[in-house]
Amino acid sequence: MSFGRRQVRELASEAPQAPGRAEAVLVRATPEQFGLVRRLALSRLDAVTIAELDGPTLRAAISEAVAAVATEERVQLNAREQAALADELVNDMLGLGPLEPLLADESVTDIMVNGPNCTFVEKGGRLQKADIRFRDNAHLLGISQRIASAIGRRVDESSPLLDARLEDGSRVNIVIPPLALDGPCLSIRKFAKKRIDLAKLVEFNAMSENLARALEIMARCRLNIVISGGTGSGKTTLLNAVSRFADNSERLVTIEDAAELQLQQPHVVRLETRPPNLEGTGAISQRDLVRNALRMRPDRIIIGEVRGAEAFDMLQAMNTGHDGSMSTIHANNSRDALARIENMVLMGAVGLPSAAIRQQIVSALDVIVQVQRMRDGKRRVTQVTEVVGQEGEVVVLQDLFTFEYDGENRDGTLRGEFRPTGVRPGFLPRLRYFGLDELYTSVSALGA
Repeated sequence: MSFGRRQVRELASEAPQAPGRAEAVLVRATPEQFGLVRRLALSRLDAVTIAELDGPTLRAAISEAVAAVATEERVQLNAREQAALADELVNDMLGLGPLEPLLADESVTDIMVNGPNCTFVEKGGRLQKADIRFRDNAHLLGISQRIASAIGRRVDESSPLLDARLEDGSRVNIVIPPLALDGPCLSIRKFAKKRIDLAKLVEFNAMSENLARALEIMARCRLNIVISGGTGSGKTTLLNAVSRFADNSERLVTIEDAAELQLQQPHVVRLETRPPNLEGTGAISQRDLVRNALRMRPDRIIIGEVRGAEAFDMLQAMNTGHDGSMSTIHANNSRDALARIENMVLMGAVGLPSAAIRQQIVSALDVIVQVQRMRDGKRRVTQVTEVVGQEGEVVVLQDLFTFEYDGENRDGTLRGEFRPTGVRPGFLPRLRYFGLDELYTSVSALGA
């Protein structure tokens, strides 16, 4: 419905008048009118021309078309509304529609879209509802398919699940109907534009300075490290930070389901899994990539996340001269991490005795670093544990650093201390070989 000049005058004459002056009446545009302007503005733009324009030029052309259509159709749009509509159209054409402002907001770490009318974001470790909407299920589905096609994959009724990544490295999981009952669901784990190192994690109170130095020493001395934690606990962020201390002369091979590691070394080979094609063939799993990586003369193998039978091949790699390898795993504590690795090895090596698996684990792993997202929304390293050895059927562990909770501040943040246990680790001779044993002794309270 359009409002003409006569209708505006009639509405103005019916409105109550304040003593001594006439009140102006603003007729706000309805959602139907916004849709009309959107469709007519798009109809004035040639598809071939759009493809040749850069972002600023396209936005200027769309702004001009929106203003012209609004004037012709007598739709009352102020300058801010016209600019917002132009931005929406540009984001739909060149980006990911309503998601673009959230992707540009550096304070947003996670985006969770639960259908076209419900979106939540995580800021500062807290979930809150975002003030964005998609036009309908088709609009959201179109954006989901755009994400899939950008990396050569597909998401449709025959393949309704997808793990993907955006151009900036952000990780995306997509579930569409018929599996998602209320419309397509997107979960986006944003990739930090500013690389986070251990110094930043100390600044964020995720660890102490001494703990950061200890992790640096462990990485430089080529210990095999597994980072354990729950979903969204900061495992990949910590893996990125710790892997920075691999020497530049080393050849690193990374293996991931959806590439998101940001290694800074000059000699890095990045491998990514591949799903099956339309015929259900051609899939390349993490296990295939780990096996192939062993033929690529790597110094270290870094697996983004161990979640299946590739755990057996990871242990084999760590036991065959690829010291300094790293990975992450979903587990609640260090002991649970070992149990999960054992179970995953059994997935790929059926019939292998548990005693043999545990012996492989003890020989391969040096340190387990446990991270946790705590109830105040902050991520912290809560435990650094050495894999010491085996007594009978039990794997012996000893804590090197722990986070000890000490109360809550007035702003709701938790108070605590990262304390070294003072235990002398079994890998101290390795540190002495690299000339870093005295530095480790000073930061870990040995002999204190």
